[in-house]
Amino acid sequence: MNIRVERAGDEAGIRAVHLAAFPSAAEADLVDRLRAAGRAVVSMVAEIDGAVVGHVLFSPVTIAGPGAPGGGLGLAPLAVSPGAQGRGVGSALAREGIAACRAAGGAFVVVLGAPAYYARFGFEEASRFGLGNEYAADEEFMAMELADGALEGARGVVIYSPELGAA
Repeated sequence: MNIRVERAGDEAGIRAVHLAAFPSAAEADLVDRLRAAGRAVVSMVAEIDGAVVGHVLFSPVTIAGPGAPGGGLGLAPLAVSPGAQGRGVGSALAREGIAACRAAGGAFVVVLGAPAYYARFGFEEASRFGLGNEYAADEEFMAMELADGALEGARGVVIYSPELGAA
């Protein structure tokens, strides 16, 4: 398996992964909107035998509230083709993506997902940092500091890029 940064020509393979992994085109369309808006800060693919079998994307987030740090990113979406699931592809994409966010100077990452899955990468309930979200999620909304103390004193609601709310 090879994990690398998305490059020109990957678009169709990435879209195919999302269409295969999810019951609707919503995530595939989201990736297209974020890419078109220039908000795909970190976008990585997993390849097996030269074929794209997984994808993860991180886009900017902000915190509406006092003590709000900059440099936040949201992990969404993460997808693995059904035939490649259960082989560590998603975990590798999450780890490499988080490392790329850190290397790019990101201060923190948030995710809305399964706590048992994302906790293994270092995510904690975002409410522990005083953070809420626009989707009224509770335990499923998680955060991770990429820089020590990045969320210290932060309180408020995390706001995702507008493309995540587009239909």
